[in-house]
Amino acid sequence: MNGKHGNNDNTLTEVILESISDGVFTVDHHWRITSFNKAAEQITGVRRDDALGRYCWEVFRSNMCESDCALKRTMNDGKSFVSSSTTIISSEKKLIPISVSTSLLVDDEGEVLGGVEIFRDHSLVEELRRELSGACGIDDMISQSQKMQDIFRIVDQIGESDSSVLITGETGTGKELMARAIHNHSPRREQPFITINCGALPDSLLESELFGYKAGAFTDARTDRQGLFGAAGNGTILLDEIGDTSMAFQVKLLRVLEEGDYTPLGSTLPVRTDARIITATNKNLEGMADRQEFRRDLYYRINIITLALPPLRERREDIPLLVDRFIDKMNRRKSRMVSGLSREAADILASHHYPGNIRELENIIEHAFVLCQNGEIKPDHLPASFLHHPAPLPMQDDPADYRSATAASEAETIMKALARAGYNRSAAAAYLGIHKSTLFRKIKKLNIVLPTIDGRRRSS
Repeated sequence: MNGKHGNNDNTLTEVILESISDGVFTVDHHWRITSFNKAAEQITGVRRDDALGRYCWEVFRSNMCESDCALKRTMNDGKSFVSSSTTIISSEKKLIPISVSTSLLVDDEGEVLGGVEIFRDHSLVEELRRELSGACGIDDMISQSQKMQDIFRIVDQIGESDSSVLITGETGTGKELMARAIHNHSPRREQPFITINCGALPDSLLESELFGYKAGAFTDARTDRQGLFGAAGNGTILLDEIGDTSMAFQVKLLRVLEEGDYTPLGSTLPVRTDARIITATNKNLEGMADRQEFRRDLYYRINIITLALPPLRERREDIPLLVDRFIDKMNRRKSRMVSGLSREAADILASHHYPGNIRELENIIEHAFVLCQNGEIKPDHLPASFLHHPAPLPMQDDPADYRSATAASEAETIMKALARAGYNRSAAAAYLGIHKSTLFRKIKKLNIVLPTIDGRRRSS
């Protein structure tokens, strides 16, 4: 348009573009950014001056840039695309879920000047979705499992107390994370949190590490050295793998718990300590005490409060949550744009036994990141041994028993998910991290009888 009226129209267009909450940018035929509105700055964390003139993929780092760019398809085919879902990485390396719409940028004479892309931040929607799914967490731990949520609810109370805590669970279930959460929710949170693996050291080394020593206590002890109890001050010490300590060491630890003091090696004078002791083990200490392999008096002293962390196979509803968290963490750490799991990979992970628990799942995702640069993680990105040699269920000798136990476990998991989702099949499938058609197929295969409830409707 010409004249004053045309200038007013252009100004109004700029005001509108600067006022909307959707990000908008345009590119020329060489894919260089020619405009970048205020919302685009806010969502991507990139200043307009830094974006203008740069290639769009340098600024708008999306997992569709390399293989399935909606704007490229628009420029090539002359067709608009609406609401394609993808993710971008902000300037702060934060993974942001967005929806994208693209169209050609055409002037009044019909000449194509380039392309325009409009994108909307769905971070809040995703956060609300997670909240509505029933997940809750504490510090670095998250779970939809009822057992874990029962534990989360009492962490504040445990933190406020000074009672000894024993955390039990298989290797990789998050015992150290739980101990740290207790410390972080205690009046000691500003003080040190120190962890030592008792099973990794012989008695003499373990004592010197914990209690310290005086000069001359042994050949190489040329100066006094403060132990971890001294370094902890009024903080918290986690004694991991407490079940691997000797009976002789257990006597000395019992004194610390009962008297509140310890004696450094080579000293005759006790030293007071106000450190809180939390212990952790993957062993059955009560059974060890029955077999006289662990001091019963120490066992009673350390398990005033016991938290038993369930293995991952007993909280399968957490697998999709944990996968999302690990993918998000590794995307930030490695500056990648992996969007999630394919349906096939999700099915494989959902049915695995996880003898290594959460740590094993994280290792699997990290392995996938080596082979998957962006887009979806597919089965061929998973470890070969993981795919070809699935871990057997324990104590199953007969293959028929194994298949029966596997089916029963899978059916139980599906029924729990359906019940939690109010028997909404789509919601249950999303909850399990599998496609809706996969869920229907499993229900039929496992002969699961569902109640006559239509989960898509709610009675008034």
